Amino acid sequence: EIDITGQVVSDTIGLNVYSGVGGQMDFMRGASISRGGKPVICLTSTTNHGESKIVSTLKKGAGVTTTRAHVRYVVTEFGMVDLFGKNLKQRCELMISIAHPNHKEYLYNEAVKRFRHVWNPDYIPDIAH
Repeated sequence: EIDITGQVVSDTIGLNVYSGVGGQMDFMRGASISRGGKPVICLTSTTNHGESKIVSTLKKGAGVTTTRAHVRYVVTEFGMVDLFGKNLKQRCELMISIAHPNHKEYLYNEAVKRFRHVWNPDYIPDIAH
């Protein structure tokens, strides 16, 4: 899962460890310092059960594999965003824009609660206000 600020969890589901971190952080760091390198996180927007992989907050006990400071490009089947140099509110806006349409309104409402900020609805498509 990845939260709306760009923190990536790839080896746990909440408190349950289900894999090792592998070389994810090595790849992200190496790509970011290589000439022409592009640190990219690619994921489908939902699980096989239809749950959003882009979440408002990480599950309790989840271990962050890649910090938001290291995440630059995030890609889902709904687009690609560049998080480099963006503040938390901008990151939320961008992450919600590539979430599955069925989950955008929920993520938007959670972001409003978390950051006490209301975005211009034109910035986040597919949300009915």
